[in-house]
Amino acid sequence: MGKILVTGGAGYIGSHTVRMLVDKGLEPIVIDTLEYGHREAILNPETELVVGNLGDTDLLGRIFEYHDIDAVIHFAAYASVGESMSEPEKYYQNNISAPLNLLSVMRKYGCKTFIFSSTCATYGNPQYAPLDELHPQNPINPYGMSKYMLELILKDYERAYDFKYAFLRYFNASGASPDGLIGEDHNPETHLIPLILDAIQGDRSHITIFGTDYPTQDGTCVRDYIHVNDLATAHLAALDYIKTKNESVVCNLGTGVGVSVKEMIAMAEEVTGKKVPLQYGERRPGDPPFLFANPAQAKSILGWEASYKDVREIIKHAWAWKTGIKSGKFLQ
Repeated sequence: MGKILVTGGAGYIGSHTVRMLVDKGLEPIVIDTLEYGHREAILNPETELVVGNLGDTDLLGRIFEYHDIDAVIHFAAYASVGESMSEPEKYYQNNISAPLNLLSVMRKYGCKTFIFSSTCATYGNPQYAPLDELHPQNPINPYGMSKYMLELILKDYERAYDFKYAFLRYFNASGASPDGLIGEDHNPETHLIPLILDAIQGDRSHITIFGTDYPTQDGTCVRDYIHVNDLATAHLAALDYIKTKNESVVCNLGTGVGVSVKEMIAMAEEVTGKKVPLQYGERRPGDPPFLFANPAQAKSILGWEASYKDVREIIKHAWAWKTGIKSGKFLQ
């Protein structure tokens, strides 16, 4: 196999996937704007990092001209539901227009394998749970819509240009590498587990529970939290599947276990031995009451399933990363 271009490879999920590609003896080339990614998250000093935007046709052309790019793993996207509601143009420009430019360059250089970091947000409000891949796709926010639209585009590329794709619709990415060397480092932070741990550490005054009147077991939103290393493993499995079978694939990536906000807070207190300072707020626009996966198709097709199904393990890894950063033990 030739080299693998990883877009957004200095970001949270991308950097874990890049590390795993290197461990498997593959050669990733990373392109990242470093707007949200971190140069230090690319742990292998021999991995090439190109700082740039997917909208730069000349830059992409030079990458494909110089390297034998055999496949693309695409992580480069804005991913905040709330921000997408207030700034939809930002999301459509970055999550649709820029990847279209990348696809054009891929066509020019004969690269036809695209592993797409998609999302359960393409389903919108769930009609049933757990969600399988046949669930209707009806996004309720611009973030989910941007991912859904790129899926539709890639289906057209398969029909017209013989592209092969993997749509990996994953649920809530969480945790950190078990050795604590890389983890979740967003600015601003929007994900629940690091927000809880920030509040425990005193880096924020409190955690806000947005809505306590949802039709769930305790009135708070329910989500499926999937370990970042499990997500990275799935991307490698999807790449291997396409290269072996020459077929596109669509898979949900989750544990199949739904955890409410209140349950997550209780487990974080259990793991850390510390109380979480709380406040309560109104529901946020664009938040479905529950989202959790039926991951059976990923197991049957890719031979993949989550290794970390107990959220306490995910919190333990995230906490080790957080406390390591605070003490200066690990790289930030």
